[in-house]
Amino acid sequence: MTTTLITGGNRGLGYEVARRLIGAGQAVWIGARDTAGGQEAAARLGARFVPLDVTDDASVKAAVATLEEQVGHLDVLINNAGILGEVAAPEDMTADQLRHVYDTNVFGLVRVTRAFLPLLRKGTDASVINITSGMGSFAMTQDPARVESQYTLAAYGSSKSAVTMLTTQYAKTIPDIRFNAVDPGQTATEFTGHVGQSVAEGAEGAVRLATLGPATPTGTLTDRAGVLPW
Repeated sequence: MTTTLITGGNRGLGYEVARRLIGAGQAVWIGARDTAGGQEAAARLGARFVPLDVTDDASVKAAVATLEEQVGHLDVLINNAGILGEVAAPEDMTADQLRHVYDTNVFGLVRVTRAFLPLLRKGTDASVINITSGMGSFAMTQDPARVESQYTLAAYGSSKSAVTMLTTQYAKTIPDIRFNAVDPGQTATEFTGHVGQSVAEGAEGAVRLATLGPATPTGTLTDRAGVLPW
């Protein structure tokens, strides 16, 4: 049985991905900073919960120890935890505002990925799925036909550019694990103010990648419709 860990899996997109993967027969762990909310979500889903704050070394280390003890391996890691941060015009944005977003979206992803590599290497057809955004795509944010061009989110967008680039760098240098970035698109969750497509639609890209097994590619950027421009 495939064992999957989803960071930020207690609500929104992460919750829906967890629900779908459990339905596909996977053993899903959801990680979240909110212990009470995470435990409640896990109980509703039939998942297992592990406290996990991606911005905290000790929390990540403890989560690794828990999965090591309880399962002994990890097959799929979905780096879903992310924040929008304070929205400011680029000219008014401070380094601290940028750092706050990067702490979760970029540094948190790196922290979690590095810490779980040993367990992934004990898994079967191991893969890492990084939840990125079209807001981090140079092509999409400059295309008037795309909704991404209508927003100015310098901190969030640049953090997702970093997520996508990190994905390609991991893919190039770690051939025994598959690394892919997936854009859920503008999805109606609390994160977006409930604007956009359904959560079920937003989850499709990650669910597809998480269920490909040995057919999982590496180094790709996709959404539910296919390959995206960088």
